[in-house]
Amino acid sequence: MLKLTPKQKQQMYQHAQQTYPEECCGILLGVFEDSETQVAEVWETENAWRAEQEQELFSSVPTPRKQSTESKRDRFSIAPETLLKAQKYARDQYLAIVGIYHSHPDNLAKPSEFDRAIAWQTYSYIIMSVEKGTVTDCRSWQLDEQQQFQEEIIVTDSCH
Repeated sequence: MLKLTPKQKQQMYQHAQQTYPEECCGILLGVFEDSETQVAEVWETENAWRAEQEQELFSSVPTPRKQSTESKRDRFSIAPETLLKAQKYARDQYLAIVGIYHSHPDNLAKPSEFDRAIAWQTYSYIIMSVEKGTVTDCRSWQLDEQQQFQEEIIVTDSCH
């Protein structure tokens, strides 16, 4: 279960709508509590995707890949230096990186194969569907032991 405040959810929605038609992305800082994850802060980040990254990320895949046509409209990347800064900040605040969020412009709020390939098992992955500039769906996903995404319940908690 992933717990967010209405303000945190609204912040992610605004970020997704402002970056449309490109994917937005950001980092969720918080704490892991038993089977729940409590988000404390939402960090908006720049989508640092470069087309060359697809080749770099999947260079170990033995099948030949077509020339990449992916762009920030259907891919996202958070710069390593941004992740490092977030990790250091989180540690200083007694928090952890608990997840990543991003948007799917004019597409479903379900993980793509690319999303699965870059995911880490302990994180929550919020995906927002943005249709014609408006968030229409928001779901969270976690990888299971077989590296498959399972939907996670999002609870919007107004007490925090």
